[in-house]
Amino acid sequence: MTTSLNSVTKIPKMELSSSSGPVSMPKIGFGTAADNNDGATLISAVLESIKLGYRHFDTASFYGSEQALGEAIAEALRLGLIASRDDLFITSKLWPSEAHAHLVLPSLQKSLRTLQLEYLDLYLIHMPITVTPGKRELPFDKQDLMPMDFKSVWAAMEECQRLGLTKSIGVSNFSCKKLENLLSFATIPPSVNQVEMNPVWQQKKLTEFCKPNGIIVTAYSPLGAKGTSWGTNAVIDNEVLKEIAKTRGKTVAQVCLRWIYEQGAAPIVKSYNKERLKENLQIFDWELSEDDYDKIGQIKQHRMMPIEMLVSAHGPYKSVEELWDGEL
Repeated sequence: MTTSLNSVTKIPKMELSSSSGPVSMPKIGFGTAADNNDGATLISAVLESIKLGYRHFDTASFYGSEQALGEAIAEALRLGLIASRDDLFITSKLWPSEAHAHLVLPSLQKSLRTLQLEYLDLYLIHMPITVTPGKRELPFDKQDLMPMDFKSVWAAMEECQRLGLTKSIGVSNFSCKKLENLLSFATIPPSVNQVEMNPVWQQKKLTEFCKPNGIIVTAYSPLGAKGTSWGTNAVIDNEVLKEIAKTRGKTVAQVCLRWIYEQGAAPIVKSYNKERLKENLQIFDWELSEDDYDKIGQIKQHRMMPIEMLVSAHGPYKSVEELWDGEL
């Protein structure tokens, strides 16, 4: 069954800074992190999302979703759902066990082979830490945690972009202080910082730092990742958000996504449900009011994913405060 062109949502785009010229990123993405990445289910969901208008897909070597995403892209091309690979924006990430200068390029090349792609649109350092090569399982053994040599790893990321294997590069889970450090020596500045962000963890300090530095924030767990082993119900079940949604005739998810969008950030949503996929795109033709902002501004803030597994008495980060540089 073909999808009528009228039912495909045109998603606004934002320009990423890139030494090789402007890169356009759709302002909402489809995330592929899941507890159980069943290939067939993911392929079906990606194809459905493309029919609805999604063009931005977020994966990572650790997620185990690169192969299925690559197969879905190949199928979308075969079915004529997209005219070419260039119609899509694909992000993947460098896992800490590959965050060694000599492993960055081979890791990206492996991701490209798995995805069956010639290039990425965005390649991110997944976490601001390095672990022993080959140690991919979570949680990490504490003795495997080591400080990242940010200069050499970032230089290798820059080389990946110069080689044309990725159009832009960035980071994930970086604090303002870590971004400031990176900017002090980067030849190619990071174009994106992907972090946890939603009305319950609003990242005001980070977004205020990123804007003047030309760094776009992409928001993972924009709805709190309810229903996953790492997520929480605190966002979807928030009474303030429920009240705003009821008043506006929207869902709580739509209120959250619209709020992120109005901050100039790009939410990365994940759903395999067609109706929810559709709802998540219905955020571009209305606005939150000042009253809505006042109410959202009063929500008690709580970082739901402090990533405590990176903390060790003998590692580079001896506390959650040190990991996030006090941005808690």
